Order: sequence, then structure tokens, then C-alpha cells
Amino acid sequence: MRIVFDARFTRTDQHDGISRYGASLIEAVSRHADVHMLISDERQLALLPQVPWTRINSPLSPAELFVSRHVNKLGADVVVCPMQTMGSWGRRYPLILTLHDLIYYQNPTPPGFLPLPVRLLWRLYHLAYWPQRLLLNRADVVATISDTTRRLMERHRLTRRPVRMVSNAPQPGTEPRDPAQHPEKSLLYMGSFMPYKNVETIVRGMDALPGYTLHLLSRISPVRRSELEALCSDPSRVVFHNGVTDEEYDSLLRRATALVSLSKAEGYGLPIIESMAAGTPVIAADTAIFREVSGGAAVLVDAESSEGFARAVRSLSDPDRWREASSAGLARAAAYDWDTSAHQLLDAAAEASRAFAARTRRKA
Repeated sequence: MRIVFDARFTRTDQHDGISRYGASLIEAVSRHADVHMLISDERQLALLPQVPWTRINSPLSPAELFVSRHVNKLGADVVVCPMQTMGSWGRRYPLILTLHDLIYYQNPTPPGFLPLPVRLLWRLYHLAYWPQRLLLNRADVVATISDTTRRLMERHRLTRRPVRMVSNAPQPGTEPRDPAQHPEKSLLYMGSFMPYKNVETIVRGMDALPGYTLHLLSRISPVRRSELEALCSDPSRVVFHNGVTDEEYDSLLRRATALVSLSKAEGYGLPIIESMAAGTPVIAADTAIFREVSGGAAVLVDAESSEGFARAVRSLSDPDRWREASSAGLARAAAYDWDTSAHQLLDAAAEASRAFAARTRRKA
């Protein structure tokens, strides 16, 4: 089977969640099928596996409406996009589109890296569900990464197409930390600083955790940094890294007491499972998605309670409790792997191919 992957959502400097998901899935599927990538910037190749590729327009370009003119020439048995926005007018191939979450319906602020016109369209798009339905119903199969998102899609009747799971997973080859080594009194947060991420509750909780240091790893604007620093009586215990390499992230993760996230909305929450795969306990908000992904292995707390967050951190100061949480996380992370995800996608691709063929016969 020849699968063409839309890799144009890959970052050019450092992976975000969508970028890492797409690149990891491409690499895993390439071990089982003939894979060809679509890119829009050759700098993306530094973060992608070494498989054949074709450069076409940016997915944010008006030319996206006619992207099928390029893709039709590639002889794809199936085309897979890790987002739901790929143009499809005039396509002559089966198509799988992906919906990761419904976060921006309740949290309408768009990602700041998008151009202003796109941010305006983003806000308009998320005012109602019917535009999402129009996009998803153009596919032959819709993929998603969690059962939580799948249930939300069903609740809001977002598509008539089959919805299939193609799971996220930690990076392969992750070696767990030594459980006998006493952790540092440090906490890690990996993620954006958008309002729904609820980093404020974590920062406020640091006042009840003397001796602990909170490491905020992602890039942050000066204005947002000032807002968060103002919430802690001792800002020196909140370290802003403004971006870290994978190596730096791994080093910090293997020394920390826990990775923390009190986000109120996620499609999956990849740092949660990455931390578990390294043997680092997780403290997370008690939400449907974190209950699903952690499978009972995370320490779950009320997302609105800085006090509850601080109590959870203090509970991990007991060495036996810390080792118990570390072991539970390792066991849970083992349930996710990219080879399983690759087979999920191949099954979805076969289904998309059958559905496309059936529709083509009916039109003939």
C-alpha cells in the first residue's frame, strides 16, 4: 500500500504535539508500507524520517483549496493528514483526516504563532460545529487519538464517516530512570501557556511547597512570564526555560519528583505518557482525558485547587509512594507504542480505500 502523509504541519525548529505525532507515525508506518511525505519547507526534513517527499504549498496558503492537483499525481492508495484541514476538492484518492480535540470550542483563543488572518478565521470557525462537520465529512475515514475525543465527536455529531483510533505514544527506546536514585525536589511543566492550560494554579501552589523548584519548559512571551511571576511570592523558585532541547527535557525529567499538568482540556496530553515512560510520576488534573491516558497511574487532583496540587506533591516525598507511582507509570506507558498505532492506521487506510471505491462505483 502506498500511503502519502501530509507532513506540512511539522515544525522547522522543534516539535510541538502535532508535529511529533505526525513524524512518529510516519516513521512507524514506513516500516510496514510504502510511504511518501508532503512538505512545504525543506527545513521540516530535519525533524522527519528519511522517506521520499514532495514539496508543495503551505497548508495555510489559499492554494490549499486546490492541493489535490498535486496529490493526484502521486499515485496514493490513501492520503493521511494529521489535521482536518487538508484541501480535498477534486481528489482522486481515499482520504483520512484527523481530529485531535475540541479544545477551541470552549477555549476560543487561537495559537499565537498563526498569522493574524488565520487567527480571525480560527475564531469564526469555532463559533459553531457545522464548519467542523463540513471538513470531516470530506474524508473517507476520520482518525482521532483518544476515546475521550471520539466520545465528544459522537456527542456533537461531528461526522457521518467512521471514526477510528490512531493513538499517540511515547518515543520508542525510552529508558526508565533508576528508581533507587532519590529524585530532586523539582517539578516540570511541559506545554503552552494558553489560559486553558491552567498554569496559574500550579504556580500559586508553589507557595505551599518550600524547597521545591518549578521548571516551566516551553517558550513564553515576556508579558505572559510577568503575569505568572506575579503569582508566586518567591519567583526565584519558578524557572522559565523558554524552550528546551529533547536532551535537556530528558535530563530534567529523569531528575524530577514529578511532571505536572492541571490543563482543563487536552486531546491526549503527550507529556503525561512521556513522563511515565521515563519512570517519573505524574500529577495531573482529574479530567476525562487524563483518567483515560494515565489509566489510574497518575496522581489526579482538582484542577482548580492549588492546595490539592501541593498535597499531591508532598505525598510523593515518601520514597515508597514515589516508587509506587513510578512503577505504575512505567506499566501504563508500556500499553502505548507506535507500532500499534501504525497498525491502527493501516487498518483505517484499508477501510478508507474500501469506502472510496464503493462511492466511486456508485457515481459511475
